Amino acid sequence: MPILDIQAIKEILPHRYPFLLVDRIIELEAERIVGIKNVTGDEPFFQGHFPGFPVMPGVLIVEAMAQVAGVLILQGMGSQKAVFLASIEQAKFRKPVVPGDQLRIEMKVAKRKSFVAKMYGTATVDGVLAAEALIKFMIQMPEKKPESK
Repeated sequence: MPILDIQAIKEILPHRYPFLLVDRIIELEAERIVGIKNVTGDEPFFQGHFPGFPVMPGVLIVEAMAQVAGVLILQGMGSQKAVFLASIEQAKFRKPVVPGDQLRIEMKVAKRKSFVAKMYGTATVDGVLAAEALIKFMIQMPEKKPESK
């Protein structure tokens, strides 16, 4: 049973279809989180990446990792904060992710300050490493628009 289902994730993250790349959270601790992304053949990016040989783009695997990390960073903060990618380091892609795969994404806090977090993550399929990266995030308050009269 998931700790957070898709509805709970939508209450934390601002992402929506087709860019919400986390289906559920199965483990959640203070400094670690594990999320699941079910990769289906209906994903819109498979139309062009690549016709006849569908492979999930590496950048979207990293985005899924960032979204899982975003759940950890934002949960409990309410809707008053936003998380943005600041850098991606040491990204490595070890095996193609294809329709039917289930990505298990584990993110761990490497360093955290008030408005910056750096997290190391892995994405595996059936226990085999598909991707890994060190991702830095900036946490900020959304700008308030002046009220019109």
